Amino acid sequence: MHHHDPLGALKELAVDGQRFRFYSLQALEEKGFGKVSALPSSIKILLESVLRHCGNGLVREEDVRAVAGWRADNPGSIEIPFNPSRVVLQDFTGVPSIVDLAALRDACIDLGADPSRINPLVPCDLVVDHSLQVDAFGTSDALQKNLEREFERNGERYGFLKWGQQAFSNFNVVPPGTGIVHQVNLEHFSPVVHEEGGVLWPDSLVGTDSHTPMINALGVLGWGVGGIEAEAVMLGQPVYMLLPEVVGVRFTGRLARHVTATDLVLTVTQVLRKEGVVGAFVEFFGPGLSSLTLPDRAAISNMSPEYGATVGYFPIDRISLDYLAMTDRGASNERIEQYAKAQGLWHEEGDEPICSRVIDLDLGSVEPSLAGPKRPQDRISLSCMAGQWRQDLAEVYKKPHTADHDLSDSPRNGDQGIGFIMDGRELTLDHGSVVIAAITSCTNTSNPFVLVAAALLARRAREKGLRVKPWVKTSFAPGSRVVIDYLEAAGLMEDLEALGFANVGFGCTTCIGNSGPLPEPVADAIRQGDLVVAGVLSGNRNFEGRINPLVKANYLASPLLVVAYAIAGTIERDLVGEPLGVDNEGKDIFLRDIWPADEDVRSIVRSEVKAGYFADRYAKVHDGTPEWRAINAGAGSIYTWDLSSTYIRRPPFFEGLKLEAEPPAAIRDARCLALFGDSVTTDHISPAGAILPTQPAGEYLLSRGVNVSDFNSFGSRRGNHEVMIRGTFDNIRIRNLLAPGTEGGWTRLFLRGAAADAPVVTIYDASKRYREEGVPLIVIAGSDYGMGSSRDWAAKGTSLLGVRAVIAESFERIHRSNLVGMGVLPLQFMEGESAASLGLCGEECYEIVSREPPCPREEISVIARHPDTGNETVFSVICRIDSPVEVDYYRHGGILPMVVRSIALS
Repeated sequence: MHHHDPLGALKELAVDGQRFRFYSLQALEEKGFGKVSALPSSIKILLESVLRHCGNGLVREEDVRAVAGWRADNPGSIEIPFNPSRVVLQDFTGVPSIVDLAALRDACIDLGADPSRINPLVPCDLVVDHSLQVDAFGTSDALQKNLEREFERNGERYGFLKWGQQAFSNFNVVPPGTGIVHQVNLEHFSPVVHEEGGVLWPDSLVGTDSHTPMINALGVLGWGVGGIEAEAVMLGQPVYMLLPEVVGVRFTGRLARHVTATDLVLTVTQVLRKEGVVGAFVEFFGPGLSSLTLPDRAAISNMSPEYGATVGYFPIDRISLDYLAMTDRGASNERIEQYAKAQGLWHEEGDEPICSRVIDLDLGSVEPSLAGPKRPQDRISLSCMAGQWRQDLAEVYKKPHTADHDLSDSPRNGDQGIGFIMDGRELTLDHGSVVIAAITSCTNTSNPFVLVAAALLARRAREKGLRVKPWVKTSFAPGSRVVIDYLEAAGLMEDLEALGFANVGFGCTTCIGNSGPLPEPVADAIRQGDLVVAGVLSGNRNFEGRINPLVKANYLASPLLVVAYAIAGTIERDLVGEPLGVDNEGKDIFLRDIWPADEDVRSIVRSEVKAGYFADRYAKVHDGTPEWRAINAGAGSIYTWDLSSTYIRRPPFFEGLKLEAEPPAAIRDARCLALFGDSVTTDHISPAGAILPTQPAGEYLLSRGVNVSDFNSFGSRRGNHEVMIRGTFDNIRIRNLLAPGTEGGWTRLFLRGAAADAPVVTIYDASKRYREEGVPLIVIAGSDYGMGSSRDWAAKGTSLLGVRAVIAESFERIHRSNLVGMGVLPLQFMEGESAASLGLCGEECYEIVSREPPCPREEISVIARHPDTGNETVFSVICRIDSPVEVDYYRHGGILPMVVRSIALS
């Protein structure tokens, strides 16, 4: 590797008799670039990146000066290029990324360019972790049964990924059944400090999952981007970004006894959402930092998208090195420590970065908590949970409160529950019944402390004779195979399994909607009584329609509370003041009676979580199961598309691509496809979860001869644009205000006649009709539009439906970027204005009056004409193309067309 040094910043560092070189930030300070040593650590990593890449043709000295001159009080609006060291992907977002790369090779051939130039230029690791579904549960063979079913459903996708691994250099696949991408990243991928050719630099990355910031806990800068942006990074493009605000969070005190990292995470999420940190870098510091383990920190960093930050960064310190040693990476610790100290990235107790603002949080104030029923930031103290549920049942779900559940699981007569028979037993289901209890997600299954604690709680419950209620679907999906190693070594898996928390597989499950079907008697009872039942999961997402189509109320909680609520069988029980159940002698047992002591948890973690487990598991990380090794993947560098495939189709994004970009067509006489309120998430926009036969996507699969039992999930079919376009805006819980009284992907079709007579049709069918008539489309929305996972299909589907612009009160960071990356124009209402305040009903014809091309963040006009009356409403919006490079993306119709044109022309 050739290392440019136009600024003369390369210095030498001696470690254990070896000599290394590094791009010194202190050298910049000595050369008059400003007080670089006072910058926050996250900004220092950005600065090191531009310094190291300065002179490569994309990064200039002005970029170095811009980052070195970061000001806490005014980060400014200067765009800088950031070159991450690597990319991580999971299979739901990774498959369409590799599909796009394969199609880009075809596009290169069409343009007369060399297709081999479409190849990742930085290391890319894809972990297959999102395709596991919880079909089998509660039994010792659930793991194998679910794995077999996973390969039955996804063999074609996995064959495509194996083809990609041999077709592209710098691209490696971690097979299914290994773990969750974020946990594998934390436990194995990251070196914290890279070394190549004797040069050292900080690890950094972007990932196609919004929870990529989990790696920030290790002192590594990384965040989630859309698959579109990640593909550009793979192809050698920097991430262009505005210098961020840095919000500091100062931890003081210590967590109280019986308070878990999950409780802290939910508190941090609530506090930071309230404070407003969307798009900011958050850095944690303070005297309380030393009391938090690396897994505790990882849970906080993981939740960055839930509190809206780009990153949740913890500095490199002694705890970071202890974790590297525990995970069999301690051999490089001396080099990491010496480099971090020389570069000003090492943290000692008492160090406080200069931040744009600082938020104080006393760890001692944190209480046992849950969050729900629809958003991660809606924290509820455990002591208030039962009362809050009764209030939400009446006010949110408009349901009457029914009789309290008793401590038994026998049928109850005379109340409003729904009786049903399951396994020969008469049971009753009611509002608030817990039907899903899942220890799931990278957030907590990276943390041996909460997992050991949950297993100890299960052991004590088992000793008391407590059992999980029969209507509860229980599951345990560890993020790494190492988890089972240490739980089995401690003799704790037997206790979890006895309460139904058998290992169902290694991957994301309930948290991403892969909870699998409920037992049919339970599902029938829910439908019969239109019951508002609950899920309790140790995950990071609980948005509407995400967990299971039949489960409307979902709560995030620690693994311990997941086990406890599975025993209670209802969220209506006050687990602080009321008994959890009765023991074998009929004595009331309270949650406090079985809660494990903190010292017992720490003792087991110290003795049983061993580096040897990590060494053994990760030595074979790419081998895969026998099912993976048996897949016969295709060969060659150009993919042979199967026209009969319902999983992998050549996408239409590059069809008819010309060598020279044509300016985007003017947006005139546009119609509103959808009018939304606040907090429309990428779960609402992008297809996710189960595919129903009554949905347009289900009808398409049926027309292709696919049985309903083989539909699989939307996530698994992201490589087929025909499925995905039909599922865009088709979430079962989405509410389009253009079609009042409906729920799901419905709209009104405004083509001919009076608006009042416009028929209600599916959004997909409406988009087809508008396309046939040559009518451009817009979407209008409220605040926080696009919050949630970094799903590229939320933008891809929007574009393929013919939506040319989205007008919203505010955008979540990743989705706004993805819209621009697909050539869709994001526009933001002026402060204090909204569709409602302007009197817009969505029935109007819209014209967007802007120059060509638009300027970043310029104020432009929109004219809304009501076709029935001729009345006009003229209002201003802010163009949320935020940077000059985004202007280029928009002008080319997206990032990828721009990249392939630049390759063809070079």
